[in-house]
Order: sequence, then C-alpha cells, then structure tokens
Amino acid sequence: MSSSSASIQLDVERQPGRPPMLTIAEGHDPREWAEQHRDALRAAVAEHGAVLVRGLGLHDAAEVAAVFRRLVPGGLMPDREAFATRQRYSDGVYSSVKWPANQPMCMHHELSYALEFPGLMLFACLEAPSAGGVTGVADARAVLDALPADILQRFEDEGWLLTRSYNEDIGATYEEAFGVADRAAVESYCQAHAIEFEWQADGELRTRQRRPAVVRHPVTGQRCWFNQIAFLNEWTIAPEVREYLVDVYGPDGLPFNTRFGNGEPIGEDIIARLNEVYELHTLRTPWEAGDLMLVDNVRMAHSREAYEGPREILVGMAEPRCVFDLATHPQDGAS
Repeated sequence: MSSSSASIQLDVERQPGRPPMLTIAEGHDPREWAEQHRDALRAAVAEHGAVLVRGLGLHDAAEVAAVFRRLVPGGLMPDREAFATRQRYSDGVYSSVKWPANQPMCMHHELSYALEFPGLMLFACLEAPSAGGVTGVADARAVLDALPADILQRFEDEGWLLTRSYNEDIGATYEEAFGVADRAAVESYCQAHAIEFEWQADGELRTRQRRPAVVRHPVTGQRCWFNQIAFLNEWTIAPEVREYLVDVYGPDGLPFNTRFGNGEPIGEDIIARLNEVYELHTLRTPWEAGDLMLVDNVRMAHSREAYEGPREILVGMAEPRCVFDLATHPQDGAS
C-alpha cells in the first residue's frame, strides 16, 4: 500500500433509495485507476457496505478481469456449488448465473449455503439491458432488525436447510456444481463440506446442508441476516413454474428448496414476509455499460430484477470466509 493510495479520499454520494455511488471523470485507464484507488475504494466499501463506481468505462472481459485482480490482490475464488450455470471468462471471472430474464432473483447472500463463501462480490456491467435488470442491494443489519421477532428467533436458533436434487434438466448438474465427476469424488466433496448426500435409484443426487441464518460480520461483529432462505424457496418461484416442477419432479424432488433447520417446511406466508422486508430496504440504480460495483457479501444482500434486452454482467468473488466461524449459534453446523 502506497502512502498516496492510502490517503486518497473518494467522494461517495448517498441518495435515498439508491446504493452509494462514486462518479469519476471519464478518460482514466481502468487498470491504473483500480491500482491507484484500491485502498480508498475498499475503505469506502467497508464504510457503506456497497459502492457503485460510474465512469470507469469497462469495455471487455479481459479489462474487467485485470481490474478485479488489482482490487483484490489476494486473488479471486473459483465458483463452487452454484445452483445454476455460469459462463467462465477466465480464472475467477464469470457471467451472472443463467436465470430466466423474466424471473427475478430475490435478495440473497452469494453462496451463503456453502461452507466457504466470498466475503466480497465484484460486479461489472459490459451491456446494460433496455429495461430492468437492476442489481439491488439491502443492508442485512437493517433487514434483521425489521424481521418479526418470532421468525428471526426460530431461524437463529435452528439455522436453515437447503435441499437440492441434481438432474440434467434444471440448474447446475452436480459435476458443474462440485467440479468433479465420479461418485467417489462427489462424496468426498460433500463429506468435506458438511453436506449430507443420497444417491437415487436413477443415479441422481440429492443433498441437504444446514447453515446458520444469522452471522456476525467478520470485522464489526454486528449481527447480519445471512442466507438464501427466501430466494431458493419453492414459494419464491413463479406459481406456474412451481406447479410444473412439482408435477415433473414431485414435492421432494425440486431442484432446490429451503426449510427450517429442523427440516420442517417454511410456509408461503413467511417467505412472503421475508421478501416484503427485503423490498422495504432495497437500494437500486439501473446499470450503465462500464459500471463497476463492489459489495460486502455479509453486510449486504443483493438481487437481480427481471429485465428485457441483452444484459452482460461479469462477476468475481474474493476473500473466502467459513460460515461456521461467523455463526451466532455454533451448533448450526450440526446435521
């Protein structure tokens, strides 16, 4: 860290309903700007939880990868256990997950169901959609404070359960998710990452993983609502899609679903309430081509709204954390 870099002050603008934004004059070389302003930008993310940088003018995947790597000298993480496929541009640089454009992706914390998750998310926009497609953010501390006390208490006491049924038709296959192909390697991965597994008669894989719903921020120690309970639940799926999936795969064979930590189903009313609280705390600004956004993945949840037209957002993940190290209840890792 150079003294000049450490002393740079960034003028981050705050507006109601919008994520913190830093607007810079055009004409900078994005790589040089990232190198020079890395420490100041990271300090701004630590202060605000997320920062959208406008004016950097990112224009291709190679440039985005170079900027990402300058901002996180510790390196980028590989994507593991994704629930849907991504395009890989280079080591640690991916497309956003392949998800129908007309279906929103509600608020969540990236890979909060994994044993190791990224503490920092990096997003870059190469092509903005003609309508929608916003990557919203929401402060997980404020969300936690706004949740009904009984719902919060149960999830904090029990944690939450993610169930997955891997198949060749919907979402990522287990080969894509785990990065391994043969059964023995899959089983070793699951055992090493606190995932229960069961092979079905047809050769498909079903898994269960219990995770904490509330964690403490690794720097501030503040309690944060941290999970994908609402996003990956059956009641967040569009009704006609849910009915189709239940008809084809059965109620216990959905590609993914979430439950209370003790395995009981989560009611539609609770999922609706979670999504309502998220909406009340969502900050959103439409993407513009060339934008960069950094998000503290513990402090801030993020979403993706439905959109029209081509949309190309690149994603990087960094600063791995172990979810059980941050759990407010140590028993959350128990099966």
